[in-house]
This record gives sequence, C-alpha cells and structure tokens, in this order.
Amino acid sequence: MKSRILIAGGLAALGAALGAYALRSHRAVPAPSREPTASTHSVLSVQVGELKRITLHRYVTGYGVVAPAPATRHRPAAAAEIAAPVTGVVTRVSITAGQRVRRGELLVELNSGSTTEAYAAQEVTRLKRLYAEHNASLKALQSAEAQLALLRVTAPLSGTVVNVNVKAGTSVDASTVLAEVIDLDRLVVRTSIPEMDAAELKKGDALHVLGASPLTTTLAYVSPTLNSSDGTVMAWASLPPHSGLRSGQFVRLRIITATARDALVAPSESVIRNAVGALGVLSVVRGHEAIRVPVTTGLREGGWVQVSGPGLAPGTRVVTVGAYGLPARTAIQIQG
Repeated sequence: MKSRILIAGGLAALGAALGAYALRSHRAVPAPSREPTASTHSVLSVQVGELKRITLHRYVTGYGVVAPAPATRHRPAAAAEIAAPVTGVVTRVSITAGQRVRRGELLVELNSGSTTEAYAAQEVTRLKRLYAEHNASLKALQSAEAQLALLRVTAPLSGTVVNVNVKAGTSVDASTVLAEVIDLDRLVVRTSIPEMDAAELKKGDALHVLGASPLTTTLAYVSPTLNSSDGTVMAWASLPPHSGLRSGQFVRLRIITATARDALVAPSESVIRNAVGALGVLSVVRGHEAIRVPVTTGLREGGWVQVSGPGLAPGTRVVTVGAYGLPARTAIQIQG
C-alpha cells in the first residue's frame, strides 16, 4: 500500500515538471512580426523608340479619270464634239484621226437639201464683188456668208482629231457628230470624293497622281454642292502638258488636306490613345523606369504620330513594344 502511494506521487511530480517546461517553451517562441516587409517589383521587358521631328501630312485617297479641261472664265473647254449644222450629205472629209488642226481649219464640207457648198461659195464671191461696187447690200453678203458657213464645218479649237465618224456620201442631220477634237495639252484629272472625306478639300490642295509615272498638281476646283445620287463632292486638277496620261484613263490619286512641318512625332505603336478625342499617353523611359505621360496627338502618317506634352523633345525614348497596359510607373528592362 505504501509503495503504491509513492509511485502515484512520483508520477504527479513528473507531470507537473513536464507542464512547467511546456509553458516556458511556449513563451520562448517569438510572436509573428506585424511590421511590413519590403515588396518585390517585377521588371517588364520592353522595346523602345525615340521622338524626332519630321513633316507629316493628312490626305484623302481615291480614284480619278483623265478628261479634257472644262470651260473656265478665261478659256473654252478643251474638247468639242462637232455636230452637223444642217441636214444634208457629206461631200468631203479633210481630216483623219490623230491629225493636228488649228482653230478655224476646214474639217468637213456638206451639201444641204436647198443648195450645194460649191454654189454657196460662188454666191459669196459674186456678192463680195457687187458689194465692193455698191451694187449689193451688206445684209445680202452676210446672209450668203452665213449660208456657206453652214456647209463648211471648221475646227472650233486647236487640238488633235480623236474621232472621225463620217465619210463622203454619209447623210447627216443636226444630231450627227461628225468628229471630235481635243486639246491634249489641256487635260485634267477629275475625281469624286465621299462627303465625309471631302470636308477639308479646298482649291490649291496638292494632288498626287500615283502610279508608274507619278506627278503632282493642285486642285483647281472643288464643287460647293453634293451629288445627292452617290453622296460625293466633285473636284478636278489641271495636268501639266505632256503628262503622259491619256483622256479616259483611270488613275489612283492622293490629295493632301493638311501639313505639319517640323512636327514632333512618336512611333505610332508607342501612343496609347483614349477612346475619344485627340488625347493619349506615352510611357517615357527615365533611367530603368517607364513613366506614363499624357500627350495630345495630331496628324498620323507612315507609322508616326504627331505628339505634344510636358517634357517631350527630340531624342526622348519611349516604350513601343509592350507599351499597352503599362502602369503609371514601372521598372523595365530594354530589349534590343
């Protein structure tokens, strides 16, 4: 009995000792620190470009057709379809296609139903003699000359005969086109530009004819009215003589509507534009960081965008590839 009591007391003492040791061990473990630790920033790999100064343009593109110049205040049209002045029969054709003619040169002779060209010519000669002798009136002479003019068709302008539609013996009336003459040194390119693109068109804008033999001219006319059938505005520009273009030929063209000379520009992929307006941002390289800078954008051409904003100058490096989605300020590593 006495030995059992001694064993129980020993076990109790051992338990108390173990409990005291456990309590001391728990107190010795330090509490987790509540102080913030230094954060680790990721470094983004990007490519960069530089700002520079160049000349930019805004332009509209389209198609045009080469045609004879229309009549203006100072000059007649550069083309004429020559119709028969009276009903009759062609007696002689003095021209061939491709022939150069001068204004007033005889092209075609006719006989009408009431007289012949030969008789009308003799009558004019007779009345001129009588008028000189004071034996015929001026009115009679002028009437005979007018009759002969109806039977002798002459060129209304100097140019090249491009079409001859009749030959001797052909019956004609006032609707018959005898021939067509064009002054090939007075050609224009005509174009129709959609209303939305034509808002900035104005006389004097540079027009570039594109193709194998490009040339530059200026708009001579922009219509003040809209073609309601297709929603376009008509414009035309004179072509230089010997341009190498042919009447009726279709050409590609570009019209310059605005020019910014010595403009500060950024690579287009570096400019992140807002949803609306001409505002955007650039990520400017400062040391090993990219810092977002607000900019105002302007003309765009050939992979460049006109920009203006605080601290921007030629040579400023900006993020190009990787610019989209960059934070306002971030560490970067430049590739390439």
